[in-house]
Amino acid sequence: MKEATGSSTARPWAEHIFKAMTQLHGQCRDTRRQLSGEQQADLDKLWSARRTLENLLAEDNDAGQWRHDLRNALGAMRGYAELLGETLSDQQQAIQAALQQLLKAIAAATAEDGATISTPLRGITPGSILAVDDTAENLELLSRHLSQAGHQVYTADSGDAALDALHQHSIDTVLLDLIMPGMSGSEVLHRIKTNESLRAIPVIIISGRQDMDGIIACIEAGADDYLLKPFNPVLLQARIKAGLERKRWHDREEQDRRQLERNEKFIRETFGRFVSEEVVANLLEQPEGLELGGDLREVTILMADIRKFSTICENLEPQHITRLLNTYLGTMSDIIIGHQGTVDEFIGDGILALFGAPIAREDDADRAVLCALHMQAAIEQINREYSAAGLPEISMGIGINTGTVVAGIIGSKKRSKYGIVGHNVNLTSRIEECTPGGEILVSKSTLDKLRDTYRVGRSEAVRVKGIHEEIQLYQIVGLEKPG
Repeated sequence: MKEATGSSTARPWAEHIFKAMTQLHGQCRDTRRQLSGEQQADLDKLWSARRTLENLLAEDNDAGQWRHDLRNALGAMRGYAELLGETLSDQQQAIQAALQQLLKAIAAATAEDGATISTPLRGITPGSILAVDDTAENLELLSRHLSQAGHQVYTADSGDAALDALHQHSIDTVLLDLIMPGMSGSEVLHRIKTNESLRAIPVIIISGRQDMDGIIACIEAGADDYLLKPFNPVLLQARIKAGLERKRWHDREEQDRRQLERNEKFIRETFGRFVSEEVVANLLEQPEGLELGGDLREVTILMADIRKFSTICENLEPQHITRLLNTYLGTMSDIIIGHQGTVDEFIGDGILALFGAPIAREDDADRAVLCALHMQAAIEQINREYSAAGLPEISMGIGINTGTVVAGIIGSKKRSKYGIVGHNVNLTSRIEECTPGGEILVSKSTLDKLRDTYRVGRSEAVRVKGIHEEIQLYQIVGLEKPG
């Protein structure tokens, strides 16, 4: 602002403002009855702002607070003059011309050139704006200008009220005054930018302080822009438009991040209990490895079942059956996951495990067979625990088959699971039914896929239900030790 020393008469810009106000008063005196109630109210507020300006100039004070209040008064005059001018009809050109002269005088006082009655910018997508200022006139002017542009406007007359509004409403941009009683605008800015849930909201400082150090401090503290009072409505809307665009970019990024988190949660919930941490990590790093709609792939399927389990249960109390099953299923699940397999399903005492879905590896068949050997070896320890607890011993048969299945999410929107379907699932079940307790039988397709050397026991061709042709089964006794 152009400053001068001495009384208001020693400030040429003030003389121009008061002269323009006198001309405006003369034009409005005879036509006041032609003004609407809202126009008359704006005119009264314009005179009130003039009186505030006179009182401030009479103080003859060059302190920072005085300059801030002076800009508030000029801003109020300018704002109400613009609002009044926007509503005048073509028949009120004399008043319009007087308002133009007043705006030019105010522009000269604030070192702005060519100020005219502003026209709101077009093509702005409305947003939710919080205006923070301790001066009622400033809040009213901001609200009216922004509401005309279609924005949803919330107001706060203190720092505490501003923070409350931020937590109560979804705010896209904050317009913040710096000099307020109690909590200052600088403190409000600090609170916003250090709060994880608020820091992305653009903050535009609107202040009467033309202090370069203060402006730099606000920008460094996270302010997105800094405008001096009295603000230019068109310039303010342009800054708001830029702020809204930044906020919406952030909101889209946040939406994408949350979608990724939901996908990660889905993967962890779907697979976390049934596969190793390594498999879950691979799925999260390479989600293309999981086709949620289902895909055709080759897998090695392992099915295990306790022999004569129904007969065993006939002589056991329910709590003993539960203990027996939990020990057995818990031990077997750990072994399967330890071999990078997927525990797809428990069917009573039966276990269905997959090697090759959702993550395929070249040694899927080998890991399935090694897993089966370790499962059979673990039965000895399980039976020792059962014997000590007074529970009957068990034996388990394991069937393994390799073939093509459809793997993916199966079910409905309300309930779904990752699983496999296809002929080879049924074939594996028939192989498992042919397996005596304590043995492992594999199909020829699995045997052909093995890369390591295994000790193979008996081999037999069998006919099973639902399969027209004979299938050749091979007993796996153990892994052939080198040398």
